[in-house]
Amino acid sequence: MKDQIVVVTGAGSGIGHATALLAASRGARVAACDVDEARLATLASELGDRAHVIRRVDVSDRAQVAAFADAIDAVDVLVNNAGVGLGGAFVETSLDDWDWVLGVNLRGVVHGCHYFAPKMIARGRGHIVNVSSIFGIYAAPSSSAYVATKFAVRGLSLSLRAELAPHGIGVTAICPGMIATNIVADGRIAGGGERKQRAAKIFRDRGAPPEKVATAILDAARTNPAVRTVGRDARVIASLARVAPRTLERIGAKLQRRLG
Repeated sequence: MKDQIVVVTGAGSGIGHATALLAASRGARVAACDVDEARLATLASELGDRAHVIRRVDVSDRAQVAAFADAIDAVDVLVNNAGVGLGGAFVETSLDDWDWVLGVNLRGVVHGCHYFAPKMIARGRGHIVNVSSIFGIYAAPSSSAYVATKFAVRGLSLSLRAELAPHGIGVTAICPGMIATNIVADGRIAGGGERKQRAAKIFRDRGAPPEKVATAILDAARTNPAVRTVGRDARVIASLARVAPRTLERIGAKLQRRLG
């Protein structure tokens, strides 16, 4: 990836942070954004001379994404990673919660593709990686808003893949399972308090390292799969969703009772 430009959204922590560092270690120049300026400052220090553009950007704001894209002349790999977590039953989820999760998880991806894809088309090459989730394959209960955004990201990616292929541009949807990031701690869970702490601990203790997803993301930019799951749990769930959906429903209901 020597001297390629890799754009990573939500790069302040977790998967985005790991992806930015891995890309830099492979010789890329990294353009990174996040809403957390302190985390961005840390990342900029870690990237050193591999930092291309580092900027605070709220991906749900089209004007901010447009300005970020304008600061970058060319892009080889776009990683639409920025995302937020939202858990809770549908009746517990407010319309403000819906606006928030749709703004970041879906419109943030749309904004990234809208402003960066034309740059790739003009050059006749590039790769877009959109971070979906295993919940973009399996419709887990008590997460309807989050699930809706991740199914949408996977569907968008598959459609865009067919559309951009004639231009020499690949598109991949990455669907990680449980990853040890701050998505639960930084997110919203109906009921909050103990329920949120319990979920955050499960992710922290049992989640795969974000570096595993980073490796999958950069490998996808080279091999161009349509969809790539990450983690043993994601592979098992994706297989069950395909061949034994009723078994998966029973497992999901059991987990819901345990976390409820």
